[in-house]
Amino acid sequence: MSRIGKRILKVPENVNVEVTDQIVTVKGPKGELTLNLVNNIKVNVKDGEVTVEKLKNDKKTEAMHGTTNSNINNMIIGVSEGYKKGLEIIGVGYRFNVQGNTLTINAGYSHPVKMEIPTGITAKAISNTEIELEGIDKAALGKFAAEVRKVREPEPYKGKGIRYKGEQVRRKEGKKASK
Repeated sequence: MSRIGKRILKVPENVNVEVTDQIVTVKGPKGELTLNLVNNIKVNVKDGEVTVEKLKNDKKTEAMHGTTNSNINNMIIGVSEGYKKGLEIIGVGYRFNVQGNTLTINAGYSHPVKMEIPTGITAKAISNTEIELEGIDKAALGKFAAEVRKVREPEPYKGKGIRYKGEQVRRKEGKKASK
């Protein structure tokens, strides 16, 4: 029984939500997002409120009820406010460089790692060691941030690597010297 699926979503005045043929379209000042609905899920839009209804009580529909509600909520927030994710790189000689839609990462390898920034996401360099990613699609933003972090994940002994802003890296004690 999904409590999140029963949640009533309030739609801001500058956002428009439409449902046509199992496709939910959310338009706002920052852009437009669409979501394909799963079978047996119905979305109702009335008086500035969005509700998600399940038409059948099987396992897949139960699982997708809350997920659909959360996805629509993320779309509404994305087109009205947008999402931001900060990344920082720690290590001697490690740095980010943003040029156009290419992100270059120097992370201690013999070569710089170049990554194409996906459409819909903008990268802003705060300093050599910090970048901020912005976008309206929460899933795409999180996926790209995870790909950037995967270039050099933080290691537990010295803490070097790429981490999310504010992430706590669990540190380990090194080897003990023998007596």
